Amino acid sequence: SFYTRRCITEDPSWSLVTVPHLTELCLQHIAHNFEKNPILNYLLPEHQKKVVDRLSTSLPLSVTANIVSHEDYWKRCCLERWQVCDVSNYGHSWKRMFFERHLENILKFFIPNTTDPEQVLELIPLCKGYVRKLQIDQFLPPLRVDQKESNDLSDTEDDGELGEVYMHHYDLRDLITSLPHLQELHLTYGVKSCGMNFEWSLFNFTELDCSNLAAAVKMCHSLKVFKLTRSKADDEKIKLLARNLQNHPCLLELDLSHNLIKDHGAQALGKLISHSKLETLNLCNNQICHLGAQALAQGLAESSTLTSLNLRLNFVDDKGGEAIGHALLTNTSLKSLHLGSNNLSEPTAAVFSQVLAQNTTLKRINFSCNHLGLDGGKQLLEGLANNKTLTELDLRHTEVEQETDFLIHEIVWANREAVRLGSLQHPTTEPL
Repeated sequence: SFYTRRCITEDPSWSLVTVPHLTELCLQHIAHNFEKNPILNYLLPEHQKKVVDRLSTSLPLSVTANIVSHEDYWKRCCLERWQVCDVSNYGHSWKRMFFERHLENILKFFIPNTTDPEQVLELIPLCKGYVRKLQIDQFLPPLRVDQKESNDLSDTEDDGELGEVYMHHYDLRDLITSLPHLQELHLTYGVKSCGMNFEWSLFNFTELDCSNLAAAVKMCHSLKVFKLTRSKADDEKIKLLARNLQNHPCLLELDLSHNLIKDHGAQALGKLISHSKLETLNLCNNQICHLGAQALAQGLAESSTLTSLNLRLNFVDDKGGEAIGHALLTNTSLKSLHLGSNNLSEPTAAVFSQVLAQNTTLKRINFSCNHLGLDGGKQLLEGLANNKTLTELDLRHTEVEQETDFLIHEIVWANREAVRLGSLQHPTTEPL
């Protein structure tokens, strides 16, 4: 009977192998107590990885931000939080993705006078080493305070001023000037989905918003790309922004598409083109007429850096189109020009015939949705006779004769092939 008892109490599968190593027990303990005692940097690299693999993604950022650099940990944080994660948009860095999107989310849902600004400020020391790009596609205005009528307001307080106070958005100055690596900023002042509570006032980009933003961008010396789109930015606001962006040390790309820019705003931007290192300017879908286009043309004539100008969906007409053409007889930097949907006709085509015969820098021109007509098409064809540099010419919906369009296409295609063959003959030297 004694023997039988022994068989029951003894576990045949037990062995010393199942006893965890002391190292493992220590690493488990470190991971378990990480929030109170994050001693990651004192461990050997292989031990660090074992600890990080055990860390919870819900640990406070104040603990993990500047201590955990292992990409696997931040990959877990991203995948648990967001359904779509394309790390190639973030320089292939999961940590950068996490902090950029985390900060963007806070800013998108920040409600002035309601959300505590400390939410943003306390994040700065944690994320400033990793944030290079911010895309904020909505800015919420303050909540309407309906109780204001019932409050005892002094008789001197002006109702107009009171209404304006309730419309200013989050002031980006403190944040932007504290991010030393910020290179791209994309902003839209408005609300993505208002539902049934739609009001035009939700889309106000106020003068104070603009002056705060202008000051912030001026002080952000690392900024290379600035986009302010779909924000109802008018001439006065654009003039203020352009003034602050003059002589910016780094800015290369400016996108002000889908706003309310007219001639005065375009004049300020024409001056900016000649007083900056700007390479790309996008003014698509604004209200620029021939005077604005002439000012941009003057900036273009004086610029040695601008390579791309987009004026699609404006009202530059032939006076504006001709001015831009004349500027391109001397400009040697512009490579891409979009003049689609600008009410252009044969006189603009005549000037561009001369441009195509002389200019050796332009590679892409878009004239789509204009009324160039049969004569306009023939003028462009004449100008292209000896052109070897133009590789794209978009003439869709321009009323050009079919045969002319075909002959133009043949020349442009031949230029494109020559460029392709040239790049094959002179490939970049890489080891096989």
